[in-house]
This record gives sequence, structure tokens and C-alpha cells, in this order.
Amino acid sequence: MKSAILSLVLTSFITLAQSQSFSWISSTEGNTWEQSQIKLQKNAQSEPDLEVNGDNPIVTFKAWGTCFNEKGWDALNMLPKDQQDKILAQLFSPGGDLKFSIGRVSMNANDYARDWYSCDEVDGDFTLKYFNINRDKTTLIPFIRSAQAQNPDMTFWISPWSPPSWMKINHYYSVVSNKDFNELDPKKDFLLYEGSEKKSDHVFPQKLAVNDYLIQDPRYLETYANYFCKFISAYQEEGIPVTMVMFQNEAWSYTPYPGCAWTPEGIIRFNTEYLAPALKQQHPDVSLYLGTINTNRYDFVDKVLSDSRMPQTIQGVGFQWEGGQLVSRLREKYPNYKYVQTESECGWGSFDWGAAEHTFQLINHYLGNGCEEYTFWNAILYDDGVSGWGWKQNALIRVDSKSGTATYTPEYYAVKHYCNYITPGSKIVASKNDKRDKLSIMLAKNPEGRYIVLAGNFKDESRDITVKMNGKYLNVNLPAHSLNSFSMK
Repeated sequence: MKSAILSLVLTSFITLAQSQSFSWISSTEGNTWEQSQIKLQKNAQSEPDLEVNGDNPIVTFKAWGTCFNEKGWDALNMLPKDQQDKILAQLFSPGGDLKFSIGRVSMNANDYARDWYSCDEVDGDFTLKYFNINRDKTTLIPFIRSAQAQNPDMTFWISPWSPPSWMKINHYYSVVSNKDFNELDPKKDFLLYEGSEKKSDHVFPQKLAVNDYLIQDPRYLETYANYFCKFISAYQEEGIPVTMVMFQNEAWSYTPYPGCAWTPEGIIRFNTEYLAPALKQQHPDVSLYLGTINTNRYDFVDKVLSDSRMPQTIQGVGFQWEGGQLVSRLREKYPNYKYVQTESECGWGSFDWGAAEHTFQLINHYLGNGCEEYTFWNAILYDDGVSGWGWKQNALIRVDSKSGTATYTPEYYAVKHYCNYITPGSKIVASKNDKRDKLSIMLAKNPEGRYIVLAGNFKDESRDITVKMNGKYLNVNLPAHSLNSFSMK
């Protein structure tokens, strides 16, 4: 008995001693993933910048993920096979750098497809006789299977950018015309606003669509709901489990690439009366989330969520871009939903340290405001990261198409700082994200109960910070423009 008590005391002492020490990983431009050690102190060097307050976490984190796009598949295939395998392991293996375990898939083409396509472009095919995923079998599905080889337990969720063109009021895949990137008749742009008034510069979009671009005839609405179900079934037959659906990517981006505008009435009608019932009947295990929300017009989104039928229709809400500004407010009013981030902001093809700092702050914002999942956009692109519609975007890995070599961008390391340490089941305890002060700090506990601190200093000079944990203090000087992870040993 005495031996058992002595062993318990010794184990507690060792754990306590170890808990005073943290591994410190720091990254600055041109000098990433520098490792050192730091110890907790009994006294604070200054007023704590962040501290543990109570036992209730903000959220229990669930998973990291990325999108599967044709342009990404093309980039990957420009590399030698051994390099492809290495990158896939770093992205998707449970023991890799980023540990992505969820995948987002576009139903029909998105803006990082090679060009426009849908699974059924046969006008008037209300029985979906000609529905197929043949295009996906040559691009997205091989890409997904390569990821599944690294992590067979991956799950997937889907959203469309545009319905088949024949289901839309303008009979075209985009919302607006652009002489350089599509062939839509400019006269049809009138359908979007019909002379509606522009609002404040502080909201996005400044003008809201007055028409639903999906034809609101019941026959079209029912067919489109069934279209979702056929897509899920087709992917299941390929061994790809779809566990979540969102009705539309960025319903408030009126784009020259694949897109679809919606009104609040149309969103409510389609989700409550058609999509949710179809999923319940054909795929009852698939969750329906409202998303992806990319507008900061609170009244517009609140109008949808406040409909009395929505609690029986959706299980959660997904946010990206300007929609992220609403997460805290909506979560406070609608606490029973789950909240997820759906697409990390992709920038403008700079591939620079500024993009890394922006992403580091963005992750803090979403997790610190209660999002339990975080999905990145393009994991890998080639050259300037340009889409088929002319938009240059960032990626975590950049391929040179001429040399067939890959570069890990600064943003990759920003993501690695989080993904390496905030694993599924980690509890987000506290966060601070001060853009004016150029400081980002997050405090989390991993599933083993050990503290994790993520801290970014975006000033031109170094700075001291203090984080308080259970009466002990992490006092540290953060280098200028640095990204940092501290993990309890």
C-alpha cells in the first residue's frame, strides 16, 4: 500500500515538474520552425495578455480540412511520384504536418475547376436520367482517393457553386457577365438587382440580389434536391462518405465564375421544403448546414435563421469571408447550432509572409468564436495560382510547372503551427485577436489535458507577452513578425 502511495506521489511530482516546461516553435520570414524550450514562471512580468477563466471551454475542436479542386490535382501531378506521396502524407496522414481529416467537394464546377461543367447539362432532365459524375472520376475522385490512402477515416462535405445551367433563370453557370471570362449576355445582368439601391460601404454585398437564380418552380426545386441526393449516392458508391451538405457556396457573391444568387425567401423555401425532406428520406445520416455564409449583413442572415422551421431543418451554420464577422453574434442568439468555418481566405496570389500572418489571425478568429471545424481552400496550386476565370490565389504549397518542384509557402507554416498541436478533441480555452495591436494569442488544452499556446506578433519589433495558466505564467519575448506555438511537455 505504501509502495502504491509513493508511486502515485512520485508520478504526480514528475508530471508537475514536466508541466513547468514548454516546447517553443517559432517561425519568422525565411527562418521557420525554430525549436527551443521555455519554463513557466511563478510571477508575471506584466499584466497577463490572456489567462484561463473558468473551466468552460469556448468550443471542443473537431477537425481540420481542405478542398479538393481540379487545379490542385493538376498541380500535384506536375511533381515526381515520390514528391506527390510526401506532400499527400504531410497534408492528410494522421502523423503528418497538417492532419487534414475532412474534405470539401464542389458539386459541379467551382472557380478552381479547369472549366465549367455539371453532372447533368441536359435541359429539362427532371428525372435526372443523364446525371453522372464521369468528370469527377477523372480528377476529383483520384485526388480524394490519394488522400484516403493516407487517412482512410476521412469524411467529406459538399456544396455547389452553381446548379446545372438549365435550372437557372439566366440559363448560364455564372451570375454576371464578363467579356474576358464568360459568354453570358450582359443584358441578363439586369436580373440580379433590377435597380435596387446600393447600401453602406461597410456591408457586403452593397447591393442584394432581388431574384433567386435557381428557378423557383416546384418541379425545378424538387429536381435540384434530388440532384444533391444522387450526388451523395454516387460518391458513396465510389467509397467516399459524404456526411454534410450546404445548399450553396457564397450565395452573396455575384460572380463571373460559377455561382448562384439567392433571396432569403428562396433560401428558406429550398432548404425547408425540398432539400431537408429529400435528405431525410434518402440520406438520413447526412447533416444539413446553412452555408456557406459570406455576407456581413446580419439582418439578412438572421431573417433566414429566425424562420420557425429552421431548427428542424439544419444542424449547423458555416461561415467564410465577410460572414466570419457574424459568427459571435449569431452564435450568441442561436446557441443550439454547431458552427464551422468553411473556406480560409485565399488572398491574391502573393504567396508571402503577409498571407501567413493573415491566416494565423483568421484561424484564431474562427476557433476563438466557437467554430469546431476549419477548412482551407487550395492546399496546392501551380505557378501564379490563377483560376480559369482570372483570379490569382494563394495556396499552402506552390508548384513550379516548368521545373516540376514544390515550395512550401509561408502560409503552410502558419497552418502547421495550429494543426500540429490543436488536434481533434482539443478544447479552445481562451483567445485574443487584436488587429490594432497586431497581436494574436490562443490558449487551448489538448486531449491529454496539456496546455497549448499559439501566439503571433505582427509588429515590426519584438514584444513581451504574458499568459496566465493555473497560477503560473508564460513570460516570453516574441520576435517581430513571428508565429509561435508553445506546447506543454
